[in-house]
Amino acid sequence: MKSDRLLSVLLLLQTRGTVPATELAERLDVSVRTIYRDVEALSAAGVPVYAERGRYGGIALLPGFRTNVTGLTADEARALFVFTADDTHAALGLDAALGSALRKVMAALPAPHRPAAEQTSRRILVDPARWTLGTRAAVDVAELHEAVLTDVRLRLRYRHSGADAPRDYTVDPYGLVVKAGVWYLVADLDGDPRLFRADRIRTAEPTEDPVRRRAGAELAEVWETLRAGVEQRPSAVRLRVRVHRPRLELFRRLNAGALTGEPQPDEPRPGEEPGQWLLAELAVSEVAWARSLLAFGATVEVIDPPEARTLLAEAAARVVEMYAADG
Repeated sequence: MKSDRLLSVLLLLQTRGTVPATELAERLDVSVRTIYRDVEALSAAGVPVYAERGRYGGIALLPGFRTNVTGLTADEARALFVFTADDTHAALGLDAALGSALRKVMAALPAPHRPAAEQTSRRILVDPARWTLGTRAAVDVAELHEAVLTDVRLRLRYRHSGADAPRDYTVDPYGLVVKAGVWYLVADLDGDPRLFRADRIRTAEPTEDPVRRRAGAELAEVWETLRAGVEQRPSAVRLRVRVHRPRLELFRRLNAGALTGEPQPDEPRPGEEPGQWLLAELAVSEVAWARSLLAFGATVEVIDPPEARTLLAEAAARVVEMYAADG
């Protein structure tokens, strides 16, 4: 609707200052000619808006002009009050600020929208953290947050998974990302994008050197590259397994990222009831990954490759030996 677009133009100009007409057109998915017509409409309505020509020109409001109009629709107001329960704001030291901001937004809402917004805050709760989150961050994420805002290089003391001792790095931070309740520092190390888990960062000290980010690189883009690299790692090994039907749902849930297709019924072996076992295929990075299937005991059997069966047999034999040591 034109009224919504006019309000969007007004709020963008109020928060951004001078904005090129081409950028406004791109953000609002309209033509530049439409943007100039919207500027004329705002001016006719008494909004002190003007256009500057030239290389550094654009659309702007007269200095000092502000509007208190929120322009929020009922759905937009409700969206703001869908609370997140993963302690994200608390970890950044912003929980009190969030509460204060929401109280101000509630006070500014049109009276008809307030009951729906308040009801949404009481009826909807989003908790993106996994059930088994693991250990909490060893370094205060609020401190890390302050460090990345300084726009200087950071000196990290970082312990890699499985390492006995931490190592020292000097990195160029882009920012912080929380995924499934786990915080990550996204930074360049010697010009290459890297992920550092916050719970493995022992110390993070700002240096006096300005940050050296790659030209044009932004946090969202760097994170997308790193995320895709993790999720699209090559799967060099295919495991064929038999799964007992009562454990199928748990097996499917825990191995969803490795399953190559829907498990299919397997021919029953002597003494087995028909339909109780299914065949599945997993695409994994290495044969050693098969050890994780030992958690299913005798309800999941690896069929191929033979080296995976040998590895599991040796691991199971060591477990039997350990528990048989006391007779």
